[in-house]
Amino acid sequence: MSDIKEKGKNKEYDCIIGVSGGVDSSFVAYKTKELGLRPLAVHLDNGWNSELAVKNIEEILNKLNIELYTYVIDWEEFKSLQLSFLKASVVDIEVLTDHAIMAAMFKAAKKNGIKYIIGGDNFVTESPMPKTWIYAKWDIRNIKGINKKFGNRNIVTFPTYGLFDIILTQYILKYRYVEILNYIDYNKQEAIKVLQDQLNWRYYGGKHYESIFTKFYQAYILPTKFGIDKRKAHFSSLIRSGQISREEALEEIKMPLYDPGVLREETEYVLKKFGLSEVEFENIMRLPVRSHLDYPNSLEIFNFLLRLKRIFD
Repeated sequence: MSDIKEKGKNKEYDCIIGVSGGVDSSFVAYKTKELGLRPLAVHLDNGWNSELAVKNIEEILNKLNIELYTYVIDWEEFKSLQLSFLKASVVDIEVLTDHAIMAAMFKAAKKNGIKYIIGGDNFVTESPMPKTWIYAKWDIRNIKGINKKFGNRNIVTFPTYGLFDIILTQYILKYRYVEILNYIDYNKQEAIKVLQDQLNWRYYGGKHYESIFTKFYQAYILPTKFGIDKRKAHFSSLIRSGQISREEALEEIKMPLYDPGVLREETEYVLKKFGLSEVEFENIMRLPVRSHLDYPNSLEIFNFLLRLKRIFD
């Protein structure tokens, strides 16, 4: 923390934090202030914020006296990107949001001359995830390739952060991405209690369910089309860290991902927002599953650079 404070001396902010209204990012905001840091909060508005997420962000930042910068992506552009990924029939549609969040934070850091970005990633609740369930979040070539094939909008407001940006910011300009929750004894339930008791934060029902689309993606699209229930990985992490027992996890996993009534309502909302009919959506859901590697990508270049780095390190 001393390095962050030293590098940020005489500046308005000494670090960037991302905020979504979820547990992890909200606790990062709380922790940075507790450690005496002066963060600038960055929020990505991709058109899918739930009302509760917005309220959580407002409550937390007001109580902690943290300034907010919101990066807004043009909805029609982001809709085209998401529909492209749905039509491409690839597993990790959330690549788009995760990529944009990282890009928005680094853009804010560069604009404000801030060298440290503090993220809410953590091994306790998010690791491991089978490789077939996710894809490289940084691969802008994959995003552009899929958008070119299936989309109807050019990428203009969607923030990008590809291989060149990684090399420039992290290896040449020496920006640092710090996963602060990996450096503390992070307990999910204790974090929730702190947020609720001290910051008037409210729980939204599931991991990353602060986003309407993320909830629909994780609780319906993934299990229905890809046979993936991410709760298995999330609960496994909590079991290994001793935060829940295996028996408790097995009981939780028996619970349905969606209440039938809520699923009908949220399916209607998502399809209306996308401008899809039920038939069009069902046709997309029935498309054969494809690999991200079936489309243009930068994985070979990345792996080559990674081998070079290991040689010279």
